[in-house]
This record gives sequence, structure tokens and C-alpha cells, in this order.
Amino acid sequence: MTSDATYGTGADHGADADHGAGAAGEVAARDTRDAVERAWRALVATARRSVADGLVVGTSGNVSVRVGALILLTPSGVPYDRLRPEDAVGVGLDGRQILGTLTPTSELPLHLAVYRNTGAGAVVHTHAVHATAVSTLVDRLPLVHYMAAAMGGRIRTAPYATYGTEELAENALRALRDRTGCLLRNHGTLTYGDTLDQAYDRTAQLEWMCRVWLTASALPGRSPSLLTEEQLAEVGERLRGYGQHK
Repeated sequence: MTSDATYGTGADHGADADHGAGAAGEVAARDTRDAVERAWRALVATARRSVADGLVVGTSGNVSVRVGALILLTPSGVPYDRLRPEDAVGVGLDGRQILGTLTPTSELPLHLAVYRNTGAGAVVHTHAVHATAVSTLVDRLPLVHYMAAAMGGRIRTAPYATYGTEELAENALRALRDRTGCLLRNHGTLTYGDTLDQAYDRTAQLEWMCRVWLTASALPGRSPSLLTEEQLAEVGERLRGYGQHK
């Protein structure tokens, strides 16, 4: 991994700088580098998992994670199984590349839009089969399962726009209003979370719900039963206390 990158402390210690302050700065810079290296390993593992789980074919999706003011992203066009520690790619919130030499994912505007407008710690974008199919059929995913509540409510489909454009980023932001996931018309999925694990879990849940709806809708002469908004709201309240709390 690239050393002495801009993601360090930013301190400039001259020859006459206080030794104690210099030592503290070195420790802080080392801690920052360690955090970035851990985040990059987790990002690569998540990207590879998306392929193994069938959510991505080749390099068609992308993943990012935030470490302080640095956004780590998968690079453009590089198979995930070939990514190495020295391939780390990072940009600032302004989009300026400050880590690595590989070109960031072409969906950089999409990721930056989420980080600039939400409290996201990680973003996952895939071309999952069932979710992409649903994105071509409906403006909102029918309420076929209560897990929609875990992403804030009924999932919207963002209007189509060319990949990698600001227009796509703007469309996605509107679809994400009060949500942590959306479909992208004729394209795929976009989810975010506090962590990579949470963002990825939301992607997997969204793909699963799309698969359930498509499966149930395929039966001749039958229509799947759907939840009401009131039922979904009740689940949302129950989910607030779900899981382990320390």
C-alpha cells in the first residue's frame, strides 16, 4: 500500500519541531495507515463476496468504505481476485484522488453523492439479477416482505441515466430519500450503511425480496399478497429493538 499519502495526519514537522509532538504525529500517522489498510482488506473481501454470492458478474459492481475524510473504492475494470494491498484507491469528498495510482470506479459520482448527503460509512452497488429485473418492471418494489422496513420503507426505483454520470447520482439520491437502498432502472442496486457488513446485508436482502416478488408473481392466475404501509410501519418500530445491545 502506498505510504506517505495525503490521508495521514497532515502535520509538517520541521527540524526544530518538538520531539514529543513529532512522536505523537508519527503514532497518529501510523494508526491512520493501519486503519486504511484494514478498511481496504475489508473492502476487497466484500467485493469478492459479491461475486461469490452471484450479485456481481466480473467487475460490474463496485464497493466503497469511508475512513475519516478518505473514501476507499474498488478501481475501474480490475477483477476483484487480482486486487492487492498496493492497489488501494482513495479519494476525498471532493473527488480528488489522494491514494493509489489506479483509476477509481466509473461510478465515483454515485458513491460521492451518497457520502456527501448521508451519514454512510460504506456503499455497495451491484447488478444483481433479480433486482435488476424488477427495476425494469416497477417504480417501487411491491411490499412483498417486511424486511423493506429495515431499509426505511418501500424501495423506490431511480429513473434510468447513463452509468457514471451526475444525472444517475442525482436520480439515486431522490430514490434514497429516507431510505438506505434503492433500485436503479435497467441497472441494479444501491445500498449504504454504517459499515460494509451492513451495506452488504441490505444489498443481499434487497435482491432476495426482488426474487421473492418475481417468483410469486410468476404463478399463472395468482397475485402475491402484499403488506400495507401500516403493517410495514409496525415492523419498523419492532426492528428498532432488534439484535444484541451492549
